[in-house]
Amino acid sequence: MENKLPTLLLLILNCSLLMAQYDYEPSTSNPFGLPNPKAPSEIRDFQPMIGICDCTSRRINKGRNWSEPVRMTWEFKYIMNGMAVQDQTLKEDGSHAGSIRQYNADNKVWYVHNYSSVNPSSTLGTWHGGKKENNIVLYKNQKAPNGMEGNYRITFKNISNNGFNWIGEWVNLDESIVFPTWKIECIKRK
Repeated sequence: MENKLPTLLLLILNCSLLMAQYDYEPSTSNPFGLPNPKAPSEIRDFQPMIGICDCTSRRINKGRNWSEPVRMTWEFKYIMNGMAVQDQTLKEDGSHAGSIRQYNADNKVWYVHNYSSVNPSSTLGTWHGGKKENNIVLYKNQKAPNGMEGNYRITFKNISNNGFNWIGEWVNLDESIVFPTWKIECIKRK
C-alpha cells in the first residue's frame, strides 16, 4: 500500500497557506476586516470610519434650502484581504449607494469607484484625491449647470473614532467658488 502521509501533509500545508491568504478579510472575530500590513500605509486613512455609523443626510433643494434630514447607515469595511476599503449606505428613502476605495501608491492617490441603486450604470463614476491635513478630499470633474468648468468635491472632515462629517460641494477649477449641495453627519455605533 502506498504511503499517503506525504500527500496528506501537502494537503494540510496548502490549506493553511490558502487560509493565510485571507487573514485580513471580514470574519467572525473581525467583522469589518483588517488593514493588510503589505498595503500602503494610507489604507489606514479610513480606519476611524471602519464599522457602522448612524447618519443624517441633507441635500439642497430647488429653493436652495437644506432638505429635511434622511436617516441612513454608512458601513465601511476592509476588502480584498485588507488591500482596499468598501463602503455602503442604506438610506430610509431607498436610495442606496456604495464605493470601492483603492489607494495607488505609485501616484499617491485614492481612486474611489461609486455605484448607486438609483442610477445603475455600465461604468462606475471615479473620484480621486487623498488626505489633506485631517480631512480626506476627493474630486470628480463636473461642469456647473451654466457650463462653467469645475469639479464636484467631497470632503470627509471631523474624522474621529466617534464619527465624521461629509460634505459635497461644486467648486470651480481654482476653488474660489464653492457651492455646497449635500451634507451628511455620522455618529459611530458603539
